[in-house]
Amino acid sequence: MGLERGGAGQGPGSPRVVAVGGGTGLPVVLRGVKFWTERITAIVTVTDEGGSSGRLRGEMGVLPPGDLRNCLVALSEAEPLMRRLFQYRFDRGGLRGHAFGNLFIVALSEVLGDFREALRAASRILKVKGEVLPSTLESVVVGAELEGGEKVLGELAISRLGRRIRRVFLDPPHPCPAPGCLEAIEKADLLVLGPGSLFTSILPNLLVPGIAGAISRSRAVKVLVVNLMTQPGETDGFRASDHLRAIREQVGKEVADWAVVNVGRPGEERMERYRSRGAELVEPDVENLEGMGVRVVPADLVNRGGLVRHDVRKLSRVLRALVST
Repeated sequence: MGLERGGAGQGPGSPRVVAVGGGTGLPVVLRGVKFWTERITAIVTVTDEGGSSGRLRGEMGVLPPGDLRNCLVALSEAEPLMRRLFQYRFDRGGLRGHAFGNLFIVALSEVLGDFREALRAASRILKVKGEVLPSTLESVVVGAELEGGEKVLGELAISRLGRRIRRVFLDPPHPCPAPGCLEAIEKADLLVLGPGSLFTSILPNLLVPGIAGAISRSRAVKVLVVNLMTQPGETDGFRASDHLRAIREQVGKEVADWAVVNVGRPGEERMERYRSRGAELVEPDVENLEGMGVRVVPADLVNRGGLVRHDVRKLSRVLRALVST
């Protein structure tokens, strides 16, 4: 199945796709899906507190723009130079570490007086196919409760724990979903969770009141794209079924009826770089997943060379086949 633009899949009759997540995983889904539909909504976590986003959040009191920026660029049809500009990161002076696109979004929100309008304006400038929404417009922090009962606040603190996480939570606990999120979920033909950090990219969206319930009620094809690698300090030793189990224990069992798992393997040299940092391939324990009542798509989804990521085209073909079933 090719991924050429145009033809079937474009226009009013094309599938409505909602992808939920954040970090580096969500843009991979978006870049592939936009080849066969323009009716895309990305629902993006806003709990990031590191790097440029964290600095802007702390200094300006805005939502962290980094994950939103990456999704805008992933769905952009603008000239390559404009996409490069949005991703450009300053390497010296007072702006060192800041991405231009983050500064642009924050400046737009100051000019327009509304963060949501800033995202809409940036979408027009970047010729975005679809819509990028924060899961909430309220300032929230993700926290984690450990197996011993200790609680910590903040995405950075969670990633540095190196201890088993019992559950995550939002502070404050009851933010309103951003306008448009629930409506998009209700109308979706395909709902995609992940890939991305389980506890800091996927679950924070599902913990926004109303979002998990809307997904549970949806008649869409609901797919969990399981991560390729374990995440040191968060999902050490997790198999594919452990990812699904963690989501169910927090938000219920009806948010996924399909699981897409990787059965490919990167070269030994690439794997060694990850092992040195404490990461391993996620075991695709298909039988356990099926025993949990979900249908499983095992596939070689590994990209070629560089960081171990889902291959955009391979994953896109799997998702397109599922929405066509």
